[in-house]
Amino acid sequence: MQFIAKYSNDLILEMARENLVGDALETLAETHGIKRNDIFLQTKYTSITGQDTSKPLPYDPTSSVTDQVRTSFATSLRNLRTDYLDSYVIHSPLQTLELTMEAWSVLMQLQDESLVHKIGISNCYSPKLLAYIIQKGGRMIDVVQNRWYEGNGWDTAVVDFCAANGIYYQSFWTLSGSPSLLESQTICEISQRTGCTPAQAIFRVAQKLGITPLSGSTNEGRMREGIEAEKIDITDDEMAGAKTIMSSLSNKRLF
Repeated sequence: MQFIAKYSNDLILEMARENLVGDALETLAETHGIKRNDIFLQTKYTSITGQDTSKPLPYDPTSSVTDQVRTSFATSLRNLRTDYLDSYVIHSPLQTLELTMEAWSVLMQLQDESLVHKIGISNCYSPKLLAYIIQKGGRMIDVVQNRWYEGNGWDTAVVDFCAANGIYYQSFWTLSGSPSLLESQTICEISQRTGCTPAQAIFRVAQKLGITPLSGSTNEGRMREGIEAEKIDITDDEMAGAKTIMSSLSNKRLF
């Protein structure tokens, strides 16, 4: 399971232990006056193939996908101590199109019941599959959460599809998956000119490309740096330079 708390317009901080997040949210409300509607909560349904079966499962793996999604969702609400989610995402496409659509149908039902505001899918790198889900389900996908890194050419086909259809694209592996970009001259020059870290520069480049990067850091200082990234002023020439180096690292023109 996954929990995401949105702390700024363009960065999401990511955590994995829902029950501990529930404790933290209770403390935020009681001690710091931060209300539920001040927090963006997102978590996932993960099929059995993506689960660590050595740990307690959030559903009966012998039950139908429909029942699994419903039970997993209820478990997340209980762990997070909330009566709704801002976003609920399928962790990855299931083994077949039919099972994927079964899971997606439940997400649409949860949305119709006002139990979740946005619904989406993660680890989906095919615009054709995204288009199929939209067409077959008769509803737009709200969120796509994918690896965005130099190894997959920064997922440009899906990023472009999301931009064209108003889908909220969230990235992970944004930093750890792009060491060459992190050390590139362009990113270093942005860092030196603005006084930000190279990591912040990459976050800001992603944001200016319409992407919301996820930050999985447990270091408070790095979390704060990530939140501050949206304030960095990157020039048009610097963005052009970043696009050029990204294309170069992918050995093809991306933008």
